[in-house]
This record gives sequence, structure tokens and C-alpha cells, in this order.
Amino acid sequence: MNNKLSSPTIFLSREALISYLPWDALIDALRDIFTKPVECPPRLHYPIKSSVDENEVHNTLLIMPCWSPGEYIGVKQNLPSLFSHYLLSDANTGTHLAQLDGGELTSRRTAAASALASTYLSRNDAASLVILGSGKVARSLIYAHCSVRPIQTISIWNHRNENAVALIESICHDFPSIQLHAIRNEDLEDVVKVCDIISCATLSTSPIVKGSWIQPGTHVDLVGGFTPNMHEADSACVSKASVFVDTRAGALSEAGDLLTPVKEGVFSIDDVQADLFDLCNKHHKGRAHLTDPRSAITLFKSVGDSREDLAAASLAYNTHMNRNL
Repeated sequence: MNNKLSSPTIFLSREALISYLPWDALIDALRDIFTKPVECPPRLHYPIKSSVDENEVHNTLLIMPCWSPGEYIGVKQNLPSLFSHYLLSDANTGTHLAQLDGGELTSRRTAAASALASTYLSRNDAASLVILGSGKVARSLIYAHCSVRPIQTISIWNHRNENAVALIESICHDFPSIQLHAIRNEDLEDVVKVCDIISCATLSTSPIVKGSWIQPGTHVDLVGGFTPNMHEADSACVSKASVFVDTRAGALSEAGDLLTPVKEGVFSIDDVQADLFDLCNKHHKGRAHLTDPRSAITLFKSVGDSREDLAAASLAYNTHMNRNL
């Protein structure tokens, strides 16, 4: 009998995903899925009213489906900042295989996508990292970036400095040989100017990082903004960089960091160098393909992709099954 048909649906908690999705394996899984023929329909957004009688939208139901023919079907259901879960099914039978904690899955695959992009876009010797934000994704980005580059200094900024300090206190035992600093608002510009990698995971609606701060050789990683009215970097930052995205369809329709400079006429969608599909399939070599790789400024803008969810969920499920058979 097919084990997938006879086995009950398993639940993979946050703790299980941390165990089953180590950064090196997760990054490799994302690299692999961008080379495979998978189906990724557009994500679906549905407004959720506060009550039947009210017109005010309380939240948005986000549904992200994806499937690999003959293997797995995955669907993520998400009410942003409230609840998220992922359902993994057998693509041949439709049997439900696993339900996964959507919050942990999303934060880990998001950070892994940035680290994957960094392997192509940041300098191999990048040693200093600035993190803007102090939430779950920001925390994951620290571990992900450190897994692919020889980071020696990590500086963390948050508009509430005490949150940056708290994040440092929670991770310092994992990075005993790395210098950790909390950045005050007045010091952000000076720190960014001497940093190799700038990774942003905020929900800001006004630019925080300015193009005038970015020095040659820097890699900018924009993760937080996922709507047209959200901005983490100004238009000058985008216009002076070689821009890469996770997917063209998503980033060029949802990301305010790119849509605003397009509207202002300082950037064109044709200026996008490549997406993760191009990089993983070696259609573009990333930084190495640019005219002056050492001094080039690179920028990666992601809004998330259902392929990344499927890659992480199937890796976690297969790891669980292999450990428990």
C-alpha cells in the first residue's frame, strides 16, 4: 500500500521546522526548485470585513498555491500578522501529507531566498552586515546571510532602539566570534556607508536607506516591502544599482521600492538584470557578469514566491519522513 495514502496528515510545528530546515539545505532546496518545471498561479487576495454588517476591511486573506507535477501540491493560507498555515499534499492522489506552521516557514524561506541571491550578488569576502528591522524575518536574515558569507560584524537598526538591543541579546550566544552592535537613528547613515551587505526587513512606507549612502561594492537586500505603498530604499538607491528580483511578475507588480522609481522615470522594468530563475539556471552570473564586479552596487528586491514555500515544505516533510521511518 502507498505509505502516503495510508499515513495520517502530520503537523510540523515551528520547532520542527527549525530542526528540519537548516540554512544550507534550505538554500540548496530553493536553488533547485528554481530550475524545475513547477506551476505557480498568481497569489489570491481577498478582503476580510470586520463583520457581516460592516464595510470596513479588517484583514486580507492571502492564498498562495504551487505544485510540482507528479510530486507535491502546496497551498499557503495567510492572514498577515495573525495566522498562517501551509498544507502539503500528494500531487498524484491529492492526499493531505502535512500541515506546517506558516509563520516559521515564511520567515525561513524568505531569509533563505535573500541568502541564495547573496551567493550570486554580494562580494565573496563580504564581512559586514547591517540589518534594518528586528522582527522574525530580520532575525532569520541574520542567520541566513551568515551561512553564505564570512560575516564578522553585524549592526542592527530599528526605529525603536530597544528592539534592536533585545534582538542582539537573543542571538549573541549563537555568534560568539562576531561583533554585534545596535545602531541609533543618528548613526545609521555612517554605518551603512561602510557596510558590505544591507538587509532590510521592515514595513516602512517611507524610504529608510538613501542612495547617497551606498558605496561601491555594496549589496542591498530589500525584503520587507510587499505592496506598492511600502518603501525601504529611495529611488536614488534603485537607480544607481544593478537590480535583481526574486520573480519579475511579483516584484514588478507589487513592490513600491521598484514601482515608485518607475513612475518617477529614473528606473525601467527593462533595467532589471535577472531574477532567481535566471541566476539559478546560470542564464546570468550575477555580480560576476557585471562590468566592474568589485565596485558594482547590487540590489535584490523580493516579495516572496510560492515556489519557495513549496521547496521549504517538501524539504521539511521529506526530512521528517526520513528521520521517522
